[in-house]
Amino acid sequence: MKRMKWQYVFGLVLVLLSFLIYCIHYFIFGDAHRIFITLLGQIAFVPMQVLLVTLVVNQLLSRREKRAKLQKLNMVIGAFFSEVGTNLLRYFSEFDPHCEEIAANLHISNDWSHQEFAAVCKKLKNHKYVIESNRGALSTLCDSLVAKRAFLINLLQNPNLLEHESFTELLWAVFHLAEELEKRSDVNHLSDKDREHLEGDIERAYGLLLHQWLDYMKHLKENYPYLFSLAIRTNPFNPDAAPEIE
Repeated sequence: MKRMKWQYVFGLVLVLLSFLIYCIHYFIFGDAHRIFITLLGQIAFVPMQVLLVTLVVNQLLSRREKRAKLQKLNMVIGAFFSEVGTNLLRYFSEFDPHCEEIAANLHISNDWSHQEFAAVCKKLKNHKYVIESNRGALSTLCDSLVAKRAFLINLLQNPNLLEHESFTELLWAVFHLAEELEKRSDVNHLSDKDREHLEGDIERAYGLLLHQWLDYMKHLKENYPYLFSLAIRTNPFNPDAAPEIE
């Protein structure tokens, strides 16, 4: 209320100041006809000013602000893959009996075009993800996620996530999986139904993670070639990838 009151007072002062200036003009030149013509012309231009401010200037500022938010969000996504995401892809792929089929499409290189990224993204959307938890070590996955739980919580508190629903959904899926694994007294001794439930949680996180990783790799290629180079050399789906440059 105090802020609104201040704005009303400020607006009234501006109106009175404008009226005072017109009065001074009249007393000096005594030309009311010219004053009203000028005033009418200025009022006629107000709709154009509103148009320029609301549709052009505000739109440009909004785009600039959105671009800045997306830039910050991509930094958050990069931190996620550095700390958690890339290792998670390795863990998840161990449970995937069809990992080789997926990996064959994900040997990303510097020569990849926008069309190639789009084609692989379409293949991933149509792929049926299958997880067999007895193919890998659930205990290792559990320990890794629990160790990164505080990091995941900090990411979920980031206000920039509101601009990226798919990444937020991924974080919730990973965080939920971490909670499910942590609640088990022994992940190495589970009933068939309990194991099937966990496999469903892993499948959900796996599919979301793969799509986000591919989008992130595309973003790096288009904007940060030096980061893209390291990402290629640490590609979890390329057995020949190595961080060292030969």
